[in-house]
Amino acid sequence: MSMPWRDRAGRFSPLKAAILALVLAPGLVLALRWMLHDLGPRPYDVAIHELGSWAIRLLIATLAVTPLRRLLRWPSLIATRRMLGVSSACYAVLHLALFAVDLKLDLALILAEMVKRIYLVVGSVALLGLLALAATSTDRMVRRMGGKAWQRLHRLVYPLTALGLLHFAMQSKIDVTQPVLLAGMLCLALACRLAPAAPGRSGALHVAALAAASAAATAGCEALWHALATGVDARLVLQANLLPDAGPRPAWWVAATGFALALAVAWRARVAAPVAAGAAARA
Repeated sequence: MSMPWRDRAGRFSPLKAAILALVLAPGLVLALRWMLHDLGPRPYDVAIHELGSWAIRLLIATLAVTPLRRLLRWPSLIATRRMLGVSSACYAVLHLALFAVDLKLDLALILAEMVKRIYLVVGSVALLGLLALAATSTDRMVRRMGGKAWQRLHRLVYPLTALGLLHFAMQSKIDVTQPVLLAGMLCLALACRLAPAAPGRSGALHVAALAAASAAATAGCEALWHALATGVDARLVLQANLLPDAGPRPAWWVAATGFALALAVAWRARVAAPVAAGAAARA
């Protein structure tokens, strides 16, 4: 069995080792805080929330791998996608397991809670789907299922991510800053994946335009959620996204991330151009 920090040839991969360290860090920090009694008066609630949040973050990071690989001309990045996806499923399992432990592993009580709280049903469906994707993520399962069937199954990651975000927003109740921010990041990742730049257009300018559109969609998502779920006037939420004294809103962070990516794309293109020119001259 190949170790997660090695590439397909069995060599040590600094990139995979770095990603492994990054995906383990939140869990290790949370465990340390638990041991140090640093999670406040309701440690189970804090830990459950943190584990679930990281499951969604890693799932969105998984979906961002393909567009980042293309935009940054970084082919080796694809080797991290499986690790990120499986890590997301692991955090989701720990999220559910700790919830069950908090309820003393009382199956009747757990089922009663699920009946009373629809967001638990939504989250459970998302978790079951993630487990199916994680279980079929190996090379052996790809060969066994066949490429087309495997791709059809793993396209479910998009609706499963949406269900995970819905679960997060529903349990967050009034303060949906984090789920809205993650929804905006998902929007940006999907926009970069599904709307590639046309031939001859600047990739950096294209990404900047997608960033602006994703930020606007994020603000709209936040306003719509509050209008439907809390009764807050959507116009007030939209205005808050335009007023500096309201503090940085999720849409701002989405825009900043997208514009930073646009700068990275421009830098990568500038670095790659002399290399390509030199290769052409040698040919």
